[in-house]
Amino acid sequence: MFDVVIRGGRVIDGSGSEAFHADVALEGDRIAEVGRVSSRGAREIDADGRLVVPGFVDPHTHFDAQMTWDPLLDPSSHHGVTTVVTGNCGVGFAPARPDRHDWLIGVMAGVEDIPAAALAEGLPWGWEHFHEFMDVLDAQPRAMDIATLATHGPIRAYVMGDRCEGREEPTPAELAAMVELARGALASGALGFSTSRTSMHLSLEGIPVPSTYASWGELRAFAEVLQQAGGAIFQLALPNSFEEPERIEEDLATMLELSVELSVPFTFNFAINHDDPEHWGRLCAMIEAGAERGARVHPMVLGRPHSVLVGFQGLHPFARCPAYLELAELPLAERVVRLADSETRARILAEDPLPPDPADPFGDFYDFAPEHLYRLGDRPDYEPAPEQSLAAVARQRGGDPRGVLYDLLLEQEGRAFLLYVVMNYPGQDLEAVREMVLHPQSVLGLSDAGAHCGSVCDGSAPTSMLTHWCRDRKSGEGLPLPWMVRALSSEPAALFGLRDRGLLQPGMKADVNVIDFEALACEPPEMRYDLPTGARRLAQGASGYAYTLLSGEVIREEGADTGARPGRLVRGRGA
Repeated sequence: MFDVVIRGGRVIDGSGSEAFHADVALEGDRIAEVGRVSSRGAREIDADGRLVVPGFVDPHTHFDAQMTWDPLLDPSSHHGVTTVVTGNCGVGFAPARPDRHDWLIGVMAGVEDIPAAALAEGLPWGWEHFHEFMDVLDAQPRAMDIATLATHGPIRAYVMGDRCEGREEPTPAELAAMVELARGALASGALGFSTSRTSMHLSLEGIPVPSTYASWGELRAFAEVLQQAGGAIFQLALPNSFEEPERIEEDLATMLELSVELSVPFTFNFAINHDDPEHWGRLCAMIEAGAERGARVHPMVLGRPHSVLVGFQGLHPFARCPAYLELAELPLAERVVRLADSETRARILAEDPLPPDPADPFGDFYDFAPEHLYRLGDRPDYEPAPEQSLAAVARQRGGDPRGVLYDLLLEQEGRAFLLYVVMNYPGQDLEAVREMVLHPQSVLGLSDAGAHCGSVCDGSAPTSMLTHWCRDRKSGEGLPLPWMVRALSSEPAALFGLRDRGLLQPGMKADVNVIDFEALACEPPEMRYDLPTGARRLAQGASGYAYTLLSGEVIREEGADTGARPGRLVRGRGA
């Protein structure tokens, strides 16, 4: 008898192969059989008419703080994710000298838009060294497996102190000390190393994060540590394409050379800039030429627009209007009543907003742009048609776009959200994104789950990838379901060295989703106030996940948490 047998499902095993009907038997935390299983299970799950796929691996999250207090890692756990990788973009919380706690919080709060007060309240700070941080994570029960990278910023700060910021280079002794800290982190179970080189990553004080101007000589020293660890992953947030496209190409050229020389894989964040949509093609040519020489450099991409959720509970173009600021601290229900008053509405619409905070790298993103704002709808659409834009709706209504937006935001008792598209939507469609995700060197990711918690909710990306690209897309060609399942499971697992998961094959980890594909959908996002100190965060559920199993245990059933906590810290590549 097996512990669990999932019977009669349409299996897509994560390898890219076509679907087939089979049973899946689980014994302990491993897959025992895939095929016609004659033995019974202590628990039998009927998967007739449903998909059976691997648990998803999200390779780019920022749950670095949340994973110390939240066993569920919402919203990722609602969307079939069974393993997350944290410690991206060079920001994290270990190593941490006791007098650096507030500084590390300020960096994370500034870069990833997580309320500093919530971080200060929630972080247990039971560590100084990286191995102690890992022990704290290892001791906590959770409903998801977690893994982490070693992060450049905390390492630089631990060794260089206040000199870590700016353009000052470490002394040879300091660089040697940093290298040893990175080596120790890998020995403690870090999957790789991350850094940030974008000027958009600023602390709460508006100061670029410590790694921003680190030389490639310094970064090479860390790459050599990754080589010695057997080719562990090097993750980078590169200079942003709005201001520094030439630096991206310079850094990419260096990555390609180092990857060939050291046999180290690199991955970097990339999104399509609407002002220069051809930039992707230039990078592709470089990546393809490098791959022919053996370089393993993988752009990490999001298969939907990079966007901000605009609403009266979060960010919106009226937030800096003086008349709105008079009401901003009122409870939502009372605020909505006041905002619906015709005199208040007229005052706000007549005002120019105050200038944004110069320390906010995203401040100018939230300026009023009706052609980039779209109604999200009860069933969120992440490829909205041009006629769904605020500009088009205003034309249809014969009204001023600002006034139409104001009224739309008052819908649903002030809880309505619009989608403000920032990147990945040239031509107001996803044709360029489809080409980008299909590139053989690309890897799906960049959900940023856990970050930007008051403005972004891309932790729902796995669900929208399956529904939009593999079932619902009408404006262009979709993507094959077996391809997408592989892109969400075995491909990111392999890139990050998680060789025991991502495939439904005997001996692999028993992380499984049973999905009612026709019912699968992202629910509308909602604002919750359940972070430490009652701070806000966006949440987004899903329908259609009948069962999610982690290590052979059912952690979610018909959309509800079962209370099972088999999740663990993944220590090291190969798991």
